[in-house]
Amino acid sequence: MAAGVGAIKVVAQPLRLNLLIHYGQGSVKLMKIKALGAFAGLALLAACSSNPTTTASTGGTGAEATGPAPGSEQDLVANVGDRVFFAFDKSSLTDDANATLGKQSAWLAKYPSVNVLVAGNADERGTETYNLALAKRRADHARDYLVAQGVAATRIQTISYGKDCPVAAGNDDAAYQQNRNAITSVVGFNPQNCK
Repeated sequence: MAAGVGAIKVVAQPLRLNLLIHYGQGSVKLMKIKALGAFAGLALLAACSSNPTTTASTGGTGAEATGPAPGSEQDLVANVGDRVFFAFDKSSLTDDANATLGKQSAWLAKYPSVNVLVAGNADERGTETYNLALAKRRADHARDYLVAQGVAATRIQTISYGKDCPVAAGNDDAAYQQNRNAITSVVGFNPQNCK
């Protein structure tokens, strides 16, 4: 560039951009650049010259879109656990089941307007009638635990699906273990897609 250049001025026109170099009183047109390319270059320069910003909210004033909505089905599943498992041909609660149901009762205490459905399930072995009764006992035991922890019985519905609504496909031990359960869900949400 020649010595004595005073300033550079960018002038926008509808379809092109003129770059002017000012020498004191007069100006000399240096080049014409397509608007899109010039604006992209300017945006890049502007981005490089700005200070980095922090994205973490420290004051709690902004809306944060992280995690499930509090009190939602997704919150229950992600932060508490929605199901307890049973041994073959049993409806008694295990220590693991008690721990999960304890978390569910604390969660329900935190969200007193949330009502839940406890669905009892069984694996595919056994008759339809037997599995419906077994799954009902499983749902009832889970409900009774929640009630004993202080959750109002009026907030808990139960249903027995028996072996009609498996959560795991297959007829091996791994699938059977997953299908012997009681699943707690927020009323209106049906994680098993059963009718």
